[in-house]
Order: sequence, then structure tokens, then C-alpha cells
Amino acid sequence: MACRGAIRAIIVLLLGAAADAGASPSAFAQKVDFSGQKITLAIATPPGGGYDLYGRLVGRFLGAYLPGNPSVVPQNMPGAGSYVAASHLYGAAPKDGTMFGIIARDAALGPLSNAPGARFDPTKMSWLGSPTREHNACIANSSAKVKTANDLRDKELILGDTGPGTGTRSYPKVLNDLLGYKFKIVSGFRSSADVFLAMERGEVEGICESLDSINQRKPDWIPNKVINVLLQAGAESRPELKGVPNVLTLARNDEEKQVLEYLYAGQDIGRPFVAPPDMPPDRLKMLRDAFAATMKDPEFVADVQRSKLDLEPVDGEHLAALIARIYATPKPIIERVSNLIK
Repeated sequence: MACRGAIRAIIVLLLGAAADAGASPSAFAQKVDFSGQKITLAIATPPGGGYDLYGRLVGRFLGAYLPGNPSVVPQNMPGAGSYVAASHLYGAAPKDGTMFGIIARDAALGPLSNAPGARFDPTKMSWLGSPTREHNACIANSSAKVKTANDLRDKELILGDTGPGTGTRSYPKVLNDLLGYKFKIVSGFRSSADVFLAMERGEVEGICESLDSINQRKPDWIPNKVINVLLQAGAESRPELKGVPNVLTLARNDEEKQVLEYLYAGQDIGRPFVAPPDMPPDRLKMLRDAFAATMKDPEFVADVQRSKLDLEPVDGEHLAALIARIYATPKPIIERVSNLIK
């Protein structure tokens, strides 16, 4: 452990020396050193869910790749489906690299729909990367009357909802309207972990949630058929969900296809780490480089595997370009989805 920590420190020094070799005199004067400082990592969800797990895991390693090896301190900042944390990062957080966060993937779509509390502009924020791409699944207890997606057209399924700006609410609401499903949404749950507990207690019957979160929190549910997977959503269908329909293939015309592609665009955003807007370019590069190095850290990779989490990282440039494409969606499609998820 100590040896690998020393190797990381040497890597940081070598990278800094390489950068200095081509730096201007002003760059030398502004050289960053976070020695003895604490970097705040805002986690936009309560403890216990998938975002919290990814946030804390990344936080344990990323500081080793920042100048001065500062401590990265996780701080849960839940509220309004990640809008509280995202709005704070956008308008109040320092822009010097001492604060960044992880927010819900679908929160990036909030400002497009004029969602209450979404006081930020995702096209201006500083995207650092994501440790994975996402895949969503709508699941139901095996005891529920709904066994397949087709059953949703004439049978009601009670779902738990973790708040506005999350797929647990927006996905079933749109599917009800677009495909004629009968999801009944029950709000008030703080995290997906709370919904899973409510499913075990029989208080609700299912949830539309990240497949990664389901497998991590309840690894026996799918293989032991404790639940039925009704729908999946992602650019590609997962091999372990053979026979489960992909939502993106259920559109009956071009407009429905555009609606579903826009609705599920957040899946490619994954578990996004983001920093305030208008950061000095060198500070943004510093955070992006540290994030990228963390994704390749052997101990980090081993911890991800032990935690049964997915690791399919994308960088900040990819996320920034994806956000730009999402925000170029035709206005009628945006308005239709926005009206459906209110």
C-alpha cells in the first residue's frame, strides 16, 4: 500500500515536471499545491445508494493524483433529485479545484424542462468524467401480479420514487403516457436503498433503477429470481438480461423514438463527476487528469471489482460533448418530455 502510494507521488511529480518544461513564467508563479488542504467532494444523494458508493470510492484515491496529495472529504448534499448539489456547485462553490461533486445522471436534463430547483446550466459546468456508463432496469417483486412488460398495459405496479430529476420518477411517468403502462409511483424515498427495503417489506412492488445499483445492493435478486426484470434501457441490451425488452426498441414511430432517446440520454452520462463552471483551464485539466488517473489506479480497480460495481470510464470531454448534443434536441421533443415528467 505504502509502495503504491509512493509510486503515485512520483507519477504526480513527473507529470508536474513535464508540464513545467513547457510552461510560461506566469505558470510557474501560479503553481498549484494543495498540501495540507481538504478537497470537498459533494455527493448529491443520501448515504447508501450507488452514487454515494461511487463518490466515496473515487474520493479515497483521487487526492493522490492532485498536487500536494490533499485529503478528499465526501460531503452528502442531497435534495431535489441532485438539484441542490448541482446548483451549489454552479453558483456558490469555489472555482479553484477545491470542490467538485457527483450528481444524478438525469439531473443534467433538469434545466431543459425548467424543473423547480434546477438553477444551473449543464453546458457551462466543468465535466470531469464518469466511472461507468449506465443501464436502467424496471424490476418487480416476483410476488407482484406484473410479470412482464406486456402485463403493464392492464395491471398496476406500485413503484418507489427517490425524487424529481431521477429516473425512478421520470422514466415510469413517460412510459405510462407513451406506451400506456400502469406504473403507480409512490414518492418520499430518500434513496434506492430505501426503496429496496420497502420492496422487501411489501410496501412497494418495484423500481426503475440503475442495473448496477440493483446488482451491487441486491446481488442475489436477479440470479435467484427474487425479482422479475420487466424492461431494460441502454445503448446495448445486456447479455444477462436476454429476453428482456429494451425500452428503446418499443417506439412505434419516429417521434416516440426521439422521445425515448432523449428520455434515456442520461444513461450514457453514467455517474457523472462535475466541477463549477468557469474554472481556470489549468485547474480543470488538473481535476480531469486526476480523475483519469484514478480510473486506472490498480487499487481503485480492485476495489470497484470487490464492490461489484461496473467500471467503464468516460472522460470529461466525452461528457461535455454529450451534454451539448442533448441540449441540441429539438424543442418539441424536450417540451413533450418536460410536460410528462412534471
